[in-house]
Amino acid sequence: MIRLLIADDHAVVRTGLAQLVATFDGVELVGAAANGEAAVALCAERSPDVVLMDLEMPELDGIEATRRIKAASPDVAVVILTSFSDRERILHALDAGAAGYLLKDAEPEEIQRAIAAAARGDAPLDPRAARALLSARQAASPADSLSEREREVLLMVAEGLPNKLIAQRLSISEKTVKAHLTSVFRQIGVTDRTQAALWVERSGLRRGS
Repeated sequence: MIRLLIADDHAVVRTGLAQLVATFDGVELVGAAANGEAAVALCAERSPDVVLMDLEMPELDGIEATRRIKAASPDVAVVILTSFSDRERILHALDAGAAGYLLKDAEPEEIQRAIAAAARGDAPLDPRAARALLSARQAASPADSLSEREREVLLMVAEGLPNKLIAQRLSISEKTVKAHLTSVFRQIGVTDRTQAALWVERSGLRRGS
């Protein structure tokens, strides 16, 4: 039996979902919360397997509620059920730990399948959410636009080497090193060597990567 918790600030939606879930085989509704704070508290109290989580709620939104639930109970699967399909919300929800993302125009069968999939450890995604996620993951990194020589210069800067030594190691002139750095700084969006070194650290750029 899958233990389910519903979190939505609209009473009509909560009631409708509760009535719908009552028709699902193998699903038991263990609680319904009207805001994010209540969802976090009820989750700790009732130990659901799956949470159907709205995004826009008072006191605590669905993204932060998801983050807190996952921090306290990593095994709980949170499935976002919302009317918002913009990429930013989808990515924020998934980054917060949501297992899935559905839209409120989903058919009852889709919701039932999503609950079962989340309980199994799968990631149920509305096709629109899946496309948004795919496009975000395929977005080119600034590092992709760097030439091999620009990467070499950038990595040496990150190692703390001065232009003169970089020029000697690469058998090029200091003027050429400066030209490469001007191009690199523009492409990765930094203005000095310190920022460039920090960028390399954050991006995980390595030789040959």
